[in-house]
Amino acid sequence: MNKMLKKTWKENKSLIVFISFMLVFRSAVADWNDVPTGSMKPTIVEGDRILINKLAYDINMPFTQQSLVKLADPKVNDIIIFESKAANKRLVKRVIGVPGDIVSMNNNVLTINGMKLTYQVLSKNDDKQVLNEIINQSPHNIQITNTQSSLTSFNPVKVPKGYYLALGDNRNNSADSRVIGFVPRDEIIGRSSKVVLSFNYDNYFIPRSDRFLLDI
Repeated sequence: MNKMLKKTWKENKSLIVFISFMLVFRSAVADWNDVPTGSMKPTIVEGDRILINKLAYDINMPFTQQSLVKLADPKVNDIIIFESKAANKRLVKRVIGVPGDIVSMNNNVLTINGMKLTYQVLSKNDDKQVLNEIINQSPHNIQITNTQSSLTSFNPVKVPKGYYLALGDNRNNSADSRVIGFVPRDEIIGRSSKVVLSFNYDNYFIPRSDRFLLDI
């Protein structure tokens, strides 16, 4: 057995080292995440592969979520990727409230620390409307569908220490903090700000060239 292992190592040393390096890189430095749902529309759409910066907040031990060095904390407007125990899957959402913030929503209008946000309608049809939302002078687009939803309002809540309030940009169709609760800091694995590539699920998985390397 040892002789076979030595032979395998000798004949494939470069390939084994390369694969090992790539596994460590994807585990601790950067990776991509397939987005199968529309909960972050219009920012991220089904079929997008988004880049995950795993060094945005922590240096983690490879192949674990054990933080070795804390680099930063998530900020409002960050698009975070986290392994949700409450949802039992990986999720992608936008940070709306950080520890200490008081957040409420009334008919899809957010109020953060007593300040009601203003919205600009960018497009509108019978099914939905796309709005520009500005938090801390940073704009992003959200989508509101013209359907009844229990997610359009919630009473003021204070984000506790060590947790974050995260929402999907597709506000009426997102299982986010309104469903799963606050996001624990130690579940967050990274931040995304770019689509790497994208495939159109509704058109035979044809690549969407206009979304390659798109900033989000």
